[in-house]
Amino acid sequence: MRQGVLLFILWLMTSATRSADQVTLQNGDRLTGSIVKSDAKTLLVRTEFAGEVNIKWEAIAAMEASQPLHLVLRDGQTIVGRVTTSAGKLEVATRETGKVEVAKDAVVTVRNEEEEKAYNVEVERLGHPKLTDFWSGSLDSGLSNTRGNSQSLNFSVAGKAARVTDRDKISVYTNAIYAKSTINGVSGATAHDIRGGVRGDVNVSDRLFVFAFTDLEYNAFQHLDLRNVLGGGFGYHAIKRPNTTFDVFGGGSFDQEYFAAYDLVTPNPTPPPPTNFHASPGRYAKERGSGGGGRAECEDRRANDFHRTVFAVPQPKRPRQLPHRVRHQRGHEVENVAGLAD
Repeated sequence: MRQGVLLFILWLMTSATRSADQVTLQNGDRLTGSIVKSDAKTLLVRTEFAGEVNIKWEAIAAMEASQPLHLVLRDGQTIVGRVTTSAGKLEVATRETGKVEVAKDAVVTVRNEEEEKAYNVEVERLGHPKLTDFWSGSLDSGLSNTRGNSQSLNFSVAGKAARVTDRDKISVYTNAIYAKSTINGVSGATAHDIRGGVRGDVNVSDRLFVFAFTDLEYNAFQHLDLRNVLGGGFGYHAIKRPNTTFDVFGGGSFDQEYFAAYDLVTPNPTPPPPTNFHASPGRYAKERGSGGGGRAECEDRRANDFHRTVFAVPQPKRPRQLPHRVRHQRGHEVENVAGLAD
């Protein structure tokens, strides 16, 4: 009975040792655990007691994997199978072609089954990204408040975000500013402006791209309810590097503006009272002609202010008077010269 129990424990220990991956270093040390991944610089091994351990790739003399590993070579080929080491080379036991010998320096990437599934999901996401993927941006805000003989308050906010992929680019931005001042107890806004916009770029080729954009703006002091700018055009990636980008583009735009109703001149809330003038015939009125109207000019001096009003004074029609003098010339021709009595 005891011998059977010992044999069972020994079998379990042997099975556990065989199921674990083993890495042998150049100095002869051995590390047992589970090989996770490698980028040809370091090898990540997950151990039971030491956790995850990174080992330099050049420090590895041999390794044995009881689980299938995905090895990506420099020529782009991928080999899948259990890995052992023989004569300084890695032997991969594949299902299709059997054992394949690979030089250690020819390996670029190593991944286990779990890492390979995560890698495939990431590749699928990069190839067909969602609208909510790959966004990055920033948000800045500022507040200033000063007090003294007068008081002023300024608030500003600016934000931008971009979503960049190999095929397209979407960028959005917004800016807003508000300012208020108080002088002698009277306060009022001195600035109120909001702007924002969206732009989309699509790569037609590696260098050529097309774009479209729209910008929106509101300004209270210009009585501008909405300014909408629609535009688009073509562009060229003159410099396209991982750390440097220089684009040349051109196009056209269409502007729309909507303003609120407002008064150009503020009416006087307390107009002066009306002034009645009485024209004097001897000083301010003079008649000329017959049966016509007259003209009167009046002056009013009050509180050292001079006001001059010119207005028409209607005159009643008077009956025609008989001539004072009749002069006969050339027979029956008569010239009447008459003056109207004052």
